[in-house]
Amino acid sequence: MPAHAPHAGPFVSVMVPARNEALNIERCVRSLVRQDYGSYEILVLDDGSTDATPELLDSLVREFGERLRVLRGEPLPVGWHGKAWACFQLSRQSKGELLLFTDADTMHEPDALRRSVGAIQRSGADLLSLMPHQELESLWEMIVVPLIHVILMCYLPIRFVRTSPRPAFSFANGQFMFFRRSFYDSLGGHAAVKNALVEDVWLCKAVKKAGGSVIAFNGSDVVSCRMYHNFREIWEGFSKNLFAALGYSTPGLFLLVTIIAALYVIPYAFLFHSLLVGNSDLALFWIPLFQILIALLCRLIIARLFRQSLPITFVHVLSQMILIAIACNSFFTIKFGKGSRWKGRHYNFS
Repeated sequence: MPAHAPHAGPFVSVMVPARNEALNIERCVRSLVRQDYGSYEILVLDDGSTDATPELLDSLVREFGERLRVLRGEPLPVGWHGKAWACFQLSRQSKGELLLFTDADTMHEPDALRRSVGAIQRSGADLLSLMPHQELESLWEMIVVPLIHVILMCYLPIRFVRTSPRPAFSFANGQFMFFRRSFYDSLGGHAAVKNALVEDVWLCKAVKKAGGSVIAFNGSDVVSCRMYHNFREIWEGFSKNLFAALGYSTPGLFLLVTIIAALYVIPYAFLFHSLLVGNSDLALFWIPLFQILIALLCRLIIARLFRQSLPITFVHVLSQMILIAIACNSFFTIKFGKGSRWKGRHYNFS
């Protein structure tokens, strides 16, 4: 992301929806309080937390006073996704000309807000989104979470997010969504995506459909995030989003699984069979080997770009097999189960 921007400018509302974020909320708020930008407010909405989040927020309010406002969330209406409802409530209480929605599990460098204001002002964009650095501590995090970047870099021409007005080329990351308020309000805010589990991408589509412009940056030098802490959280989080991200399209899910299997899994079966029988045919050995090497090269480039573990890239096939399993779970949970489960709530907007 560009490094030079003014120290002060439009008033910014920084908004954080928080539900059961006792592990993260203090770090997030403290990083926001120490921003070197001159004109902003911080609003946090406690969305019915049942852990220590409310007590931690009360303590932070006592420490930081008027720099931090804490709101208590209203009950979730029928037909709304929890995060969209929390963000919508925050926006109604905000005062800023620019609106930043960021997650409670993020941590912001002191220049994050200043540089983001500079970037959106210079570009004239209506929505700016950053891809934070993903903090990966457990083995399962290292194996699975980087698939977010693989999907982004390998399947979406990211340049077209900025240059093309077509909603098909849409990307935004809900961990950092920065709007011009006038445009956000013209969309109806998060009410426009109230039943979208992948509300960030759908907001990006809404911006483009309304004639707005979007820019996205690699923000790993200014924002970091630890999305999940164990395999169960990874499984639930990815399962919640995957089928929804495809618009609940069964053919789309089938096509995705087929592509993943064909590009990343089946070549290993051909290669191992060829090695077992001593067959070095072009079609059965060399083409699968070349395919595997290309996939690993792409994965290594992405790992280096986003500061991820390089050795873990060599179990890329395992991560893709897990992704297929998650895709199947996402489908069956929506079609035949109670719906996607997240933070004690079940959603089924299909």
